[in-house]
Amino acid sequence: MTYQPPVTGGPYGPNGPYPYPYPPARRTNTMAVLALVFSFVFAPVGIFLGYRAKKEIARTGEDGDGLATAGIIVGWVHCGIWALVFLIWIAFIVLYVVFAISLVGAAGAAGSTNALFF
Repeated sequence: MTYQPPVTGGPYGPNGPYPYPYPPARRTNTMAVLALVFSFVFAPVGIFLGYRAKKEIARTGEDGDGLATAGIIVGWVHCGIWALVFLIWIAFIVLYVVFAISLVGAAGAAGSTNALFF
């Protein structure tokens, strides 16, 4: 009688060298992925989705906690950068108006009829 290899797999059987079948792969939370994407596109939505994803991950046990955390951090950094840009923009407008008023006042005080208008 000659040796016949098993039909269902290699010499270890249908599951290879493991006695049990592979565990099912854990799913990545969709909201966590969207949190990271939206944190680059529209930061407040990314922050909101990141916090919601972390709550959902804690409840369901899905993967994606790092993605949600990255979405929250990137979203807050993005919001901070835009707030800084907005404050600098407001400061330039205020300085421009103050400088324009001082020039118009100085030209009017000297009796000039060619006042500077901005």
